[in-house]
Amino acid sequence: MKKVLVGIAMLVAIVSCNKTTEAKDFKTAYVDTNKLLEESTEAKDIKAKYEAIAEEKGARLKVEVDKLEAEKNAFQANAQKNGQAWAQQKYGELQQREQQLQYTQQGLAQQIQGQHGVEMDSVVVKYKKIFKDYGKDKGFDYVFGTGEAVTVLFAKDQYDITKDLIKIVNDKYKLEAKKEEKTAAKK
Repeated sequence: MKKVLVGIAMLVAIVSCNKTTEAKDFKTAYVDTNKLLEESTEAKDIKAKYEAIAEEKGARLKVEVDKLEAEKNAFQANAQKNGQAWAQQKYGELQQREQQLQYTQQGLAQQIQGQHGVEMDSVVVKYKKIFKDYGKDKGFDYVFGTGEAVTVLFAKDQYDITKDLIKIVNDKYKLEAKKEEKTAAKK
């Protein structure tokens, strides 16, 4: 009986030693996804594109807002001259236009934000494939992401592959842009 117990104890010790070795053999890394998106040329280009669209559409809307402000100022100057009935009617019209401008502004912001979100989602999908390919190429068992949705609470800096992936996504983006330029030049 003692021999069986000693044999089982040795077997358990050997198995547990093997499992510890297996755990140490895992190769892991992490990516700071916020930093990646901040330094990614493609993400910067998308952000700049939608900032320009917002600025341009905002400028058009500002013309309308300025026009409304001028009418409000004129209204205040003419309210006493034209009487109470005119003032009430004109005030109602000005309020309605102001409300329409606010709805337009909100609609534009939502539209721009939605379009930006769709483009960024496609970038994230593309980057996930790059992470997967990079992880396989480098022999990682796990690649974790940090950022908005934190999945790594601690990692040594040596496991941070963010810089490598920033370079890869930026190089890939430049390559795609060159291909598009060549295609456009052929047409």
